[in-house]
Amino acid sequence: MGFTIRKAQPADMPAVLELITELAVFEKEPDAVKINAQTLVDSGFGENRLFTCFVATLGDKIVGMALVYFRFSTWAGKSLHLEDLIVKQEHRGKGIGKGLYDQVMLYGAQEDVKRVEWVVLDWNKEAIDFYDRSGAQFLKDWYLVQMDDDRLKKYVKQL
Repeated sequence: MGFTIRKAQPADMPAVLELITELAVFEKEPDAVKINAQTLVDSGFGENRLFTCFVATLGDKIVGMALVYFRFSTWAGKSLHLEDLIVKQEHRGKGIGKGLYDQVMLYGAQEDVKRVEWVVLDWNKEAIDFYDRSGAQFLKDWYLVQMDDDRLKKYVKQL
């Protein structure tokens, strides 16, 4: 049985949240997910939607997803950020991840973005090898920098 990739619907968000949670566990951050399925529905399907999500299905089961959103580069213009791409552990190695990756790249091309970007953990060798084989460029001179909620509040309090 082959898989299908389609744009996610609001009813898919509980399954998407399960995948996000599985990814957090895989990335050794099991308590990092703070959102719920309703947050995904509100943020992805409202009037001012913040993301687009693609799901991979086998039969009627969602087994993978890729979530993207637009960014703007002052150097390049319209960009697409791939936030998460995950396939359920038991369905890896069947081409589903590549199918989702291909869909993201097609979507970026259709939307006329000037680049697609994402981050990958330095220990995720399988993903790194896959991205390398796809022709992606690794920017090794750049650091990923974040200001999480607690740090943001602390910083703003000092202003």
